[in-house]
Amino acid sequence: MVMIVKTIIVFMLSVLMLAACGSDDAPNPKQHARECIVLLHGLTRSSLAMERMKWFLEENGYNVANIDYPSREHKIEALAPIAVEAGLEQCAAMNSNGRIHFVTHSLGGILVRYYFSDRDLPSLGRVVMLGPPNQGSKAVDEMQSLPGFEWLNGPAGYQLGKGPESIPLQLGPPTFEFAVIAGDESIDPVTSAILDDPDDGRVSVSDTKLSGMNDFRLVGVSHAFMMQNSEVFGLVRDFLETGQFSSSEESTLDD
Repeated sequence: MVMIVKTIIVFMLSVLMLAACGSDDAPNPKQHARECIVLLHGLTRSSLAMERMKWFLEENGYNVANIDYPSREHKIEALAPIAVEAGLEQCAAMNSNGRIHFVTHSLGGILVRYYFSDRDLPSLGRVVMLGPPNQGSKAVDEMQSLPGFEWLNGPAGYQLGKGPESIPLQLGPPTFEFAVIAGDESIDPVTSAILDDPDDGRVSVSDTKLSGMNDFRLVGVSHAFMMQNSEVFGLVRDFLETGQFSSSEESTLDD
């Protein structure tokens, strides 16, 4: 009986010691308490698309501003200040006086590029772009004449192609620290048939790349769901914390 009691006591002490030590990978809620992350969704989406990303980053100790902006109502020139400045205001309201990072999906990355092409923000941190049409998307050029294109995509949709109206192609390389995550799976065979392989159903992998990238990673995920992918979550956290993706997988940075 005495031996049983001793065994139980030893086991309980071991559990308590492990709990006290914690895991090296466990998020520290105070680690990034002064830093804020602005999330910007893509074209035709809403802030709901970035909610899982928001929860993940908050669990890792960041203040997070998940911005809902009217992506179908204005051109990029108007959307950029609407979205970015809303994020900056929310970060200020959360008393975040450290670096301000951005995590963007699709059009959101172009808005950040446009906004900071002629503006400086001393507190600007790192930017992670998910599936950005940095070189425009061939699908826009091929499909913009179809009925319903403008209703679905709004005026900004016409600006994401490779033609004369292309905003991405008019912008120079960013001056901030940034990385790109691209997908190579598609759930849209019609659009994929237009795009150069590999693609994510909206953008060719080659068109997500941009001169000056600090890192690049290709993930087996579609454009529509990459901002809700657990592997993407980890990559985003890695880059925001260290300025590069985890070395556990080979980087595909080649530009």
